[in-house]
Amino acid sequence: MTLPQLLERRLSVPVIGAPLFIISTPELVLAQCKAGIVGAFPALNARPPELLDEWLGRLTRELAEWDAAHPEAPSAPFAVNQIVHKSNDRLSHDLDLCVKHRVPIVITSLGARQDVNQAVHDYGGIVLHDVIHITHAKKALEKGADGLIAVAAGAGGHAGTLSPFALVQEIRAFWSGPLVLAGAIAHGRSVLAAQALGADLAYVGSAFIATREANATEAYKAAIVEASAADIVYTNLFSGVHGNYLRASIVAAGLDPAALPESDASKMSFGSGRSKAWRDIWGAGQGVGAIHQVQGAAELVARLRREYQAARQELFG
Repeated sequence: MTLPQLLERRLSVPVIGAPLFIISTPELVLAQCKAGIVGAFPALNARPPELLDEWLGRLTRELAEWDAAHPEAPSAPFAVNQIVHKSNDRLSHDLDLCVKHRVPIVITSLGARQDVNQAVHDYGGIVLHDVIHITHAKKALEKGADGLIAVAAGAGGHAGTLSPFALVQEIRAFWSGPLVLAGAIAHGRSVLAAQALGADLAYVGSAFIATREANATEAYKAAIVEASAADIVYTNLFSGVHGNYLRASIVAAGLDPAALPESDASKMSFGSGRSKAWRDIWGAGQGVGAIHQVQGAAELVARLRREYQAARQELFG
């Protein structure tokens, strides 16, 4: 395993809570970090942009207070997701705040930029980059990323189409550094399976939508609990980038999930220009079948840990 040094002895289970658009706010991130997994949120969730300064200050302060009060169980570090795409007109502003607050982990998506990576490295932070195929992986490493997040088939939100077996195997042929696997991981057994494939950490997203701290409607949380893999629809209509969404929310929007038009990828937009037309379309991954109740984030982490340890015991004694 090749865990970054800042994660050593800080995790109760080898998991990063994926940054969830709209859903991830300081309440969820704090609960995740205190429970012993990396909590993450998209910088774009802080609206207006000035709110990001307040969020980062709060996270840094409250986690330091937790660590002082719980030296036997220090918090895991937090991460901020930056959309590195030319349409994100907030990137410079948001990156400056990450530098100001010395954010431990920056997760970059939809582009790889050497200047962004260097800015994080200058204060001692690390950069993990989302990839869905090998070309993106190699380019990210060339630009200075410290690790990769392999977003395989079945992941919630923006996701690839490659099997995790294929994607991890091909990445490990040229990369021995930190590797995170995303895609339908919502059970502790799946976390262990990600490590067996060759990943260091698992990326868990959809399961945290159905937590009390998540900034999601009760209807959204209930839909996650009730859904199975068959209820997930893969389309690029809503953002210009292919992703997985809950069928029920698509139907509620008056659309036919079986006959969705293709979106023009050249018109995808992030930052202040992001469209609100599809705000009630709910992202989710194919792992939703393992989610059976709404619970606290710490309870979910404890469940993942029990399942992970039980699977290890079953396999290795």
